[in-house]
Amino acid sequence: MPYVNKPRPYKHEYDMQQARGENPERAKRAAARRGMDAKGIDRGGKVIDHIKPLSKGGTNSPSNLKLTSRAKNASFSRNSDHTVKQNVPKKK
Repeated sequence: MPYVNKPRPYKHEYDMQQARGENPERAKRAAARRGMDAKGIDRGGKVIDHIKPLSKGGTNSPSNLKLTSRAKNASFSRNSDHTVKQNVPKKK
């Protein structure tokens, strides 16, 4: 680990990532999380799920987000490219 004896320069890393144009969707997801935290929504033990998946044209807007358990969020049938086949959980 390169940052063992000194603090990690998160702001510099973020600025460099933005300059390279990497992961613009990651910033949108982080903004959605901060929005839920600002509203006082407790996300403990849960993950933010998209009602309409991003792969199917969904957005990161608050109206398209919901909290679900990690297990339920990962239990959807997936195509070979890991996109959701349909928005119905797999039967166990």
